Parts: sequence; structure tokens; C-alpha cells
Amino acid sequence: MDRRDFLASSIALAFASALHAPARAEPGSEASRARALYEAIFEKLLVAAPQTATSLGLDVGRHAAARSRLDDRSPAGRMNVLGPLIEAWPQLQSIDAGRLEGRDRSDFETIDWVATISREVASHPFGGIDSYAYPVPYVVSQLTGAYQSTPDFIATKHPIESPADAEAYLARLDAFAREVAHDTGRARDDLKRGIVPPDFVADKALAQLAALRGQSGEKSTLVSSLARRTAEKGLAGDWGARAKRIVDGPLAAALDAQIALVSEQRARASDEAGIRGRPGGESYYPLCLRYQTSTRMTPDEAHALGLVQVAEISAEADALLKAQGLLEGPVGARMTALGQDPRGLYPNTDEGRAQLLADLNTQVEAMQRRLPELFGVLPKTPVEVRRVPPAIELGAPRGYAQTGSLDGTRPGAYYINLADTAIWPKWALPTLTYHESVPGHHLQLTLALEAEGTSLLHKTLLMNAFIEGWALYAEQLADEIGMYRDLPLGRLGMLQSFLYRAVRIVVDTGMHWKGWSREKAADYMADAVGLARGAVENEIDRYCVWPAQACGYKIGHLEFVRLRAEAQAKLGDRFDLRSFHDAVLKGGAMPLEVLSRVVAEWVKGAA
Repeated sequence: MDRRDFLASSIALAFASALHAPARAEPGSEASRARALYEAIFEKLLVAAPQTATSLGLDVGRHAAARSRLDDRSPAGRMNVLGPLIEAWPQLQSIDAGRLEGRDRSDFETIDWVATISREVASHPFGGIDSYAYPVPYVVSQLTGAYQSTPDFIATKHPIESPADAEAYLARLDAFAREVAHDTGRARDDLKRGIVPPDFVADKALAQLAALRGQSGEKSTLVSSLARRTAEKGLAGDWGARAKRIVDGPLAAALDAQIALVSEQRARASDEAGIRGRPGGESYYPLCLRYQTSTRMTPDEAHALGLVQVAEISAEADALLKAQGLLEGPVGARMTALGQDPRGLYPNTDEGRAQLLADLNTQVEAMQRRLPELFGVLPKTPVEVRRVPPAIELGAPRGYAQTGSLDGTRPGAYYINLADTAIWPKWALPTLTYHESVPGHHLQLTLALEAEGTSLLHKTLLMNAFIEGWALYAEQLADEIGMYRDLPLGRLGMLQSFLYRAVRIVVDTGMHWKGWSREKAADYMADAVGLARGAVENEIDRYCVWPAQACGYKIGHLEFVRLRAEAQAKLGDRFDLRSFHDAVLKGGAMPLEVLSRVVAEWVKGAA
């Protein structure tokens, strides 16, 4: 699922309540000064990132001009949402963290950490950040570039309620052509410096660019979306014709220029998957690893950790597989074989789909009854598992989330794609449920949203290792309280989930630091996890253009486990699991380094 969309919609829901949230800080205090600075940074963020303003529903009032603009992808705007944080870094350094306590302290340390590392990313010659605020080495790839993310944003997220909105849509179409040109210019500058994506990345980008360029006239999604939605609203005007002139004119020319540039890159590209051998790569990958894991772990340390984790998890999975009579071959291949056993699958019928959803909701309900054993503070908003609507399931992802309303009147939901139930063996589903709903993403993100007094800037920041690490830790919590007891192979599903994330660390560091080829990384992943070759290659190609992002999941999980074990060792009988969980979740997502201090402070107070 796309966690970024989940978080964006979550922040949008939080906005109204945040406006009326009681201030935690006394007027004139250091905490009050810090919070005023966060508000000023957030205001500048909405100006620097108009697409974020629209996604959050904040392109109104004094920010109404944002609705006619797109994010600046010129060299000056390449840091996007992180730009205002970088600009405010000197002011952040003037805040005396020693005079802050509790959440005021962790909030400040989180924002300061992001601003500081963003300055380092900005000083590097590589591309900047992408639409998810990830550091990325390539301006244009199968996952990066205005061409990749902007069409869907304009066609589906730009609101159409009035003629002014339709004019703003057309203004954004014009801006789209300009931003594609900015990407092309930056990628050409990188080409001069020898920063070229791998040939297989260029091939995918070219295929996608050609597909977008092939959409012309009234059949273009960008044209048809405006024509259809203005007609539905009864807005008179030649909207479709005006959009067509832009799509077939300046946008087509910009895309042609970008296709020519990527073709030039392809002619000079190699099949080298990693970035270490590229100009600046020796320093860039460790920086990406730090950004994505919020630790000081080196690439060599991360690679070694991944190998150890793969060995340990595989050994546990091996024992469970042997108990099922699956004795020979790699663990991944045996898990694949087990997943294809018809006895462990739901019928690919309406009745089978209904039973699958009923079983998953039963699992959620059972876990919700156990939550008071694990948490003192619980989310007010419940969550349900639902089917992706059949009308869109063929083109939809395997799953995605929708936040509930903050007043609790609409539950949150995890949507699961049931176009083919064969991809969901019964034993693999419980761990997915706990990861996505409770006590995983839904619980953690909803508690952060429902917490009073947290700045919108803090809610906007994405802490990869914390958010994804918590969701894996949630799968482990389910195991610890016996949620897999009635489905013994459910624990194999958890191990498969852990193994998948451990393998990511190995192949990501393998390619970007150890010089592994794409083929070697794909072979390793296929053998270890048992994914189909096409799925493996898509994963590997993702890691190539998002360096170190895939490392955050398991490293985050292990840090939650480590901090809990240390707290238990220090507190002994005084350790309270519910209080521990409340302490680590009440401040929202944060860098793991900040989390370590928060836990140490909690231990000191509990001693």
C-alpha cells in the first residue's frame, strides 16, 4: 500500500482539530517559542509545496493561490517540503533544547533532526528529494520525476467545484509542462557530471514516458478528467478543448524533450545497479542510510545485520516448514509451494471473498479486545477490513488504507485487493492484518493524530524507520499474546514478513555498497523469500532509485525490540508494557535516535 497517501489523508483530517488544539506551552516559554517557529515553518511549507497544500485541503483562504501552482522542480526548488526546514535551521539552533521537557523536547529534537539531515542532503550533488521526501539520486526514473507523479495528482486530487477551480486546473497543466522541462534540465546537468541511472531504470522510465506521451487529445486522462468533472458540476465553458491545446502543445513538447534526454542517458548507461561507483556515491549512500533509518549504522554494519537476520529467521521458518512435510529446497521456495496449496486458499468466488473479509474482520475484533492488555491509551477511531471496489481492483495496488474521522463517526479501513484470492494464503493474512490495522499502522498513526497539541509540521514529517518499524513490532506483539495460536502457520506468515524485510537490507546494501549486480540481488531475494521473478525485479528496481529506504523497516523493528529489552532489564518487576507503549507512541513518529532518549527518560522516571 501507499503509506504516503495514508499519511497525507491523516494530516488532512487532523487539520481542523489542530487549529483548535489547546497549547501545551506557557506563553513566553522556550516551548512556546519553538511552537511558534514550527507554525511559521509550516506556513512556508504550504507555499513551497502547493501540491502538499492541495493534498491537505489547505489550498484555501490565504493559501488559495497554491491551487493554481505545482511544486517547483527547478534547482532552487529541488528540496521541496524540506526547503523551509533548511531555511529555518539557524532559528532552530537558537532554541535551547535543555529547557524543553517531555513531548516538547522530543518534538523539537525530531524537527531539528530532519532540518539538520536535510541540509546535508541539499549540499550533495545528487538529485534532491522526490514527492515522498526521499533522497533520490536520479531526477527522472520509473519512480521519480514530475511525469511520474503529477498526472494522477492533477487528474484526481485537484478539486473541481467552480470555474475558478477549472481555471486553476488549466494553470496547473501549463505548469506541468514547465516542471517537466525543469526535470529535464536538472537531469541533463547530472548527465554532464556522470550521474546516470542504470540502463534498466532508463528503460522503464522511457516506457512510462512513451505511454504518457501517447495520451493525446480528448483521450488523454488529463483532458478527460477536466471535461468530465466540469460537465458533472454544470460548469459551462470549453474546458476540454483548452486542456487539449496544452496537452498536445507545450506538454507534448516537454515530454518529447525529456524522452530525448532519457534516451541519451540510456545510450551512456551501464547495468551497474548501485550508486557507490557513481560520482559522489561513496558519501551519498551512507547519508541515505542515515536519513531512512535515523541511526548511525554504517552500510557494512547494516549488511552484516541483514545477513544475520536472514539466517535466524530462515532457521525458524525452516522448522515450521519441515513440520508441514516440506523438507527440501530454499526456504523461500517452500513457502511459495505452501502458499499455492489449495487447502490454504479461499475460493476465488464471491463467497470465498466474503469469507476472507469476515475472517480478517474477526481477527481485527479479536485483537481490539486484547489491546487494553498492551496499551493504556487507545485510539478512539476503530478500523475495518474492506474489499477494494471491484470496479477498480484490476488497476489498484494489493492494499491501501483510509483514515477514519477524528470524531469516530467513520471508522478507518484497510482495503485489500481480492481480484484473485490465490495471492492471499490463509496463513499469511493475520500478520498483514495486525501490521496494517491494530496494533500496527492504524493504531500508531491514529494515536498520533488524536494527540492534542502536536504541531501540523510534526504530523507532516515522515519517519520511515519509526512508522514501518512499529508495524513489524505490532506483528510480533500479536505473536507474544498468542494471536497465532489457533492458526499455527500464522506464525510462518509473520516470519515470512520479517524475512522479506531482512532480505531488503541485504540486497539494498549489497547493490549500493557491496557492488552487487541487479541479477545477483534478484537471485538472492527470489531464493530467500520465494517471490515470483517479476515481483522481485520490481522490488529490486525500486531499491535502486530509493537508496536505503527499504532498510528502514527491519532496522526500525529491531530498535523497538532492543529498547524494550533494555528497559525491561533495567526496571525488572517495575517494567510495565502498557506504560512503555504509551511512552513511545504519545509523541508521534520520531527518529530512532530521539526514540532512544525518550525511552531512557521514561525508564528514569519509572525507576
